Amino acid sequence: MKQQEFVEQKLKPLIKLAKEGIIELFFVDASHFVIGGFTGRLWSRVRCFVKTVSGRNRYNVLGAFNFCRKRVRTVTNETYINAEQVMLLMEKLLKTYKNKVLALVLDNAAYQRCAAVTEYAKEHGIALIFLPPYSPNLNLIERFWKLVKGEVLNAAYHGTFEEFKSVIDSSITETGGKHKKKVSTLISDNFQLFTDVFVPAV
Repeated sequence: MKQQEFVEQKLKPLIKLAKEGIIELFFVDASHFVIGGFTGRLWSRVRCFVKTVSGRNRYNVLGAFNFCRKRVRTVTNETYINAEQVMLLMEKLLKTYKNKVLALVLDNAAYQRCAAVTEYAKEHGIALIFLPPYSPNLNLIERFWKLVKGEVLNAAYHGTFEEFKSVIDSSITETGGKHKKKVSTLISDNFQLFTDVFVPAV
């Protein structure tokens, strides 16, 4: 019920404003890519193996997906995402979309709801719209991250961490190119809602 209300009362009005060119609407979230084996699917008479590397190097990508323009701006690092990266991303958006009204849809991660981020947004006239708890299905950038993983990581071998980062970055830059058709299909105003989930008694 909360998800349905949020979509009808918050997201759809924002999407309407974005389509009319009144605001720039972004869906924001981080994806954490850990180098290693990413399984794919195929039918085979014999077992297949995918070469992989050792280690737990992690590539963090905080992204803001522009709903109408189908473009992504990112901030990356190899440690962890915090409020500083969120503010850096907002700074990038302000420079890219000068004199535009910016609205960001985010989840409830502590580093996104902290005072530093909310005050920075208020100071620069950025609207922050926080999703209901446990609603990753309403954050459209999640669909984009799934596409990136499917396109460049599943059943693929990357010999070095630098190569691993490079293929991720290249895939993200192809949002408006090679991936344009898929992205346009994935990122729409059709939201999957979980309103009638059956929870068995225990």
